[in-house]
Formats: sequence, C-alpha cells, structure tokens
Amino acid sequence: MEQKNRLVRDHTPEEMKDSGKTIRTRQLAGQEYNETLKEKLLEVVDDYAHAKENRKSLTKLADMMEVIHELTYSHGATIEEVEHIRQHRSRERGGFKNRTLLIDVDE
Repeated sequence: MEQKNRLVRDHTPEEMKDSGKTIRTRQLAGQEYNETLKEKLLEVVDDYAHAKENRKSLTKLADMMEVIHELTYSHGATIEEVEHIRQHRSRERGGFKNRTLLIDVDE
C-alpha cells in the first residue's frame, strides 16, 4: 500500500473506496490538525505556483481559500474576522494593486 499521510477533502476517502481502492484513514484533532492544515496550505501554494493554465490556478486559489477557512476556525475565529483584519491592513498599509517591486534600500 502506498503511504500518503496527507490531509484530504471530506469526500475523497469515499470516492477512493467507490473506485475499488482499499484505504486507511484516521481523524486529526488539536495541534496535530493545525500543523497538518499548515502543511496542506504549503502544498496547495506550491501547486498554485506550478499551475500553468488559468483554470488550474483558480482551482488552486479556491483550495487555498478552503484551507484558510479551516485554519481560521482552528484559531477560534470567523472568516469575517479575518476579512476585517485584511481590510484594516489594506487601509493602513495598502494592498498590492500598484504592483511595486522594492529593488533595494540603502541604510
């Protein structure tokens, strides 16, 4: 059996069983779940960075949002709270709409 040890979406185990595969799973909780979510976010960010087609990029962005939602809940917050923080930071520090690349700084 091929070892995976990765967080999967809720319907994935059932889909795999339906396709005739034998799988083993276990439920995560607490700090282990939080750490695994962080690993999943890095995995999906890497997938996004390597996506070639626009549709694939959008799918990976949606995956990132799903993981961000779960991380938000794991911190005892709501996505609305995170959005409020994002808006506040954008008002205070700006966003990235100007597309400015900082080349260097003389100290």
